[in-house]
Amino acid sequence: MFDHVPHVYTAFRDRFPDISEHQDRLASSIDSAGPLDEKTSRLIKLGIALGAQSDGAVRSNVRKAREAGATRDEIEHAILLGLTTRGFPATVAAWQWMNDVGE
Repeated sequence: MFDHVPHVYTAFRDRFPDISEHQDRLASSIDSAGPLDEKTSRLIKLGIALGAQSDGAVRSNVRKAREAGATRDEIEHAILLGLTTRGFPATVAAWQWMNDVGE
């Protein structure tokens, strides 16, 4: 589960296990609250991460989208959709982060 996360994230989880457990349960509840499948949810979260310019969240959601069955083309398209909303620099940065994750 934690192969690609920064040390600060795991340290926070170790320091505050109860809070981390509550966060995990909330995330799980939200993920299962509606009709979207996991792949679609991950592509949406990827777009949100792009909008926030969150390097770590983009990388994480690229990995998770792939695990959920998204193709490179689908992930790349989700990133390209940010161009007219978030702008060229943010989209190019997210595209680079996607490429940094590798195949």
